Amino acid sequence: MHSTTNLLIVNLAVADLLFVVLCIPFTGTDYVMENWPFGDTWCRIVHYLIVVTALASIYTLVLMSVDRFLAVVHPIRSRILRSKKVIKISCVIILWIAIVTITAPVIMLHGTVKYKPLGVTMVTCCFKNSNSFLSVADYQITFFAGSYLFPLMTISGLYLRMITRLWRQGGDIRMSVESQRGRKRVTRLVVVLVITFALLWLPIQLILLLKALNLYHATTKLKVVLQIVAQLLAYTSSCINPVLYAFLSDNFRKAFHKAINCSKQEKCVSTTLPPLRKTSCSRTSTTGV
Repeated sequence: MHSTTNLLIVNLAVADLLFVVLCIPFTGTDYVMENWPFGDTWCRIVHYLIVVTALASIYTLVLMSVDRFLAVVHPIRSRILRSKKVIKISCVIILWIAIVTITAPVIMLHGTVKYKPLGVTMVTCCFKNSNSFLSVADYQITFFAGSYLFPLMTISGLYLRMITRLWRQGGDIRMSVESQRGRKRVTRLVVVLVITFALLWLPIQLILLLKALNLYHATTKLKVVLQIVAQLLAYTSSCINPVLYAFLSDNFRKAFHKAINCSKQEKCVSTTLPPLRKTSCSRTSTTGV
């Protein structure tokens, strides 16, 4: 499980699991119950953790693409960098620290707001329009750019370079057939993960952006259903990743089985796999909670 690709896959799985665990219960609560029952503090924490885990998942995909890019385009120069365990783990830790720090303002931007639609006091957890330094539109545009547009453009650019390089190397006699197949197989896995992310996250990203710009109002049954479906698609993106790993990554599957067997036997010969080359408030939020 020590290769760069496998380490990033495990990190992606952890981020996806945390995202689903934090999203589904509270999004469901928001649709089923008219009142937010968990208090102001938990409202802020939930929104913050949802953004953190969503970005961790997305930018792990970016790191996976960078790893593939280095392995394919600069295999010799990046070999030492990609083979050192401390460097690989440091990159993952730095990613989490950066995301946790940069997204800290989300805690201040969300909270509970009381309102009286029919003379009865209700409480909702939402983005607070009373924030003077950032409007809901600014917030959602920033989130759309940082969590969807920029990562997608970065990944697409890297893959264009990679595909070009791979096809140019198709007839390179210095590279073994098995080596070429290995690189293309792992690259195919990351491409499928990225395309899946792009397609499944696009609907909810567009709906939240349009809501923030007052161009989409969930005032009809159809629009509410569309928003729910869009959210389910985003959650599916996180749930489907383990299935993709199982079908598309032979090395990860073998390494996972090896790790399980080692834990069962309580002893194992240490082996390293060869490196593979989101009134007074707006209910708009990064996940629609």
